[in-house]
Amino acid sequence: MNFFKQWGEFMMMGARALAEWEIQNCNTILRDRKRLIILGLLLIPVIIGGIAFAEPIGDVMPDLLGGKKAYSPAFYSTGIFIVSILIGMGAGLITGCIGAGGGFIIAPALMSAGIKGILAVGTDLFHIFAKAIMGSVIHRKLGNVSVPLAAVFLIGAIVGATFGGLINRVLYEINPVLSDAFITTVYSFMLGFLGLYAMIDFLKARKAVAGVEVPHGGDAHGGKVEGAEMGNLPKKLQAVKLPPIVRFDADITPGGRGISWIFLVLSGALVGMAAGIMGVGGGFLTFPIFVYVLGVSSMTTVGTDIFQIIFTAGYAAISQYAIYGFIFYTLAMGMLLGSLLGIQIGAMVTKVVPGITIRGFYAMAVLAGFVNRAFALPGKLGAMGYIPISKQLGDVLDTIGVWAFFIVIGGFSVWVIGTFLKNIKVLKGEEARA
Repeated sequence: MNFFKQWGEFMMMGARALAEWEIQNCNTILRDRKRLIILGLLLIPVIIGGIAFAEPIGDVMPDLLGGKKAYSPAFYSTGIFIVSILIGMGAGLITGCIGAGGGFIIAPALMSAGIKGILAVGTDLFHIFAKAIMGSVIHRKLGNVSVPLAAVFLIGAIVGATFGGLINRVLYEINPVLSDAFITTVYSFMLGFLGLYAMIDFLKARKAVAGVEVPHGGDAHGGKVEGAEMGNLPKKLQAVKLPPIVRFDADITPGGRGISWIFLVLSGALVGMAAGIMGVGGGFLTFPIFVYVLGVSSMTTVGTDIFQIIFTAGYAAISQYAIYGFIFYTLAMGMLLGSLLGIQIGAMVTKVVPGITIRGFYAMAVLAGFVNRAFALPGKLGAMGYIPISKQLGDVLDTIGVWAFFIVIGGFSVWVIGTFLKNIKVLKGEEARA
């Protein structure tokens, strides 16, 4: 039980750190006229292509992209673009309103909309990379980035991302359904674990802290996780003097801290492999690993995490998916557009909604993603002959999971947007006072 609680806290901290990074990127893009012009230019070929070329060649595009009908859909249409905007907006609303990463729902949402898992993962990675490049807030965090720490960590991250991408591609070549089943299983485990912890945490907080706000970026108990005080595991790892030793946190602890490169490389490999398989950039794992396993202060962790996301997501997206045709550019641009809008609306809603309420919504959203993937899994396993289940029953379970997912995410989105519209005057008054 203690293990479950600790890892639940780790994942929540990672989700919040990832959300903070996304919100910073969103604000940087939308408050800079040059970046808005670049975004507009990126969207022009998407819009023109959809109007002029998409529908006539829709039936042959899967052949042009490698001859595998399992890409479905691998062509562009206005409808697909609109769906991608809505998916991005849903993830953005969760990120902005709850202060925890909404990227967890993107791949399940894309797969539920008919995108094969490997294409959803590659597209999600490209979407994260595009947002990181356009936001480029790393220059604001340079003071908190330990370059030696990041460089050694990225060695492992690149190896891990390569391995994760290779696993997805090999499974896809063997059987596209097997690839989907593998990605679905990974997401079921991660979302189930995180969702269950988030719901238990919400119910406990509701009883113990009736109505007390939990600030963005805080831990499950409303405090900031600094990481200046190390636990037993970081102390044991830092006591291993296997050279070369990477030094960091000299401005926080007299003499700084040091850890063997081997632990950094192994940690990077784990984060990179998660990014390569799941398409979420790996940022949700970097925070808990750095703070609770390696003993890095949270200040250094946040800056280094932002740094590694740009390179890990970029490397994985381009080298493991783009060059093999597993990135859906149209979807990525639509999700970027939707998430920018959703994050802004969600962040403003937090000013007029109790913190305990949005924590409950986050638990529901993550659990909805878990139900979606868990209910899709039996049909995929049955299609490969691994379990005795009829195609009809598998389709029914899959449909239930899809409806449950979109009802929860859609209901949450409608509630947030409705709350925003009802409180526009209040929000304008707060901005004027600020």
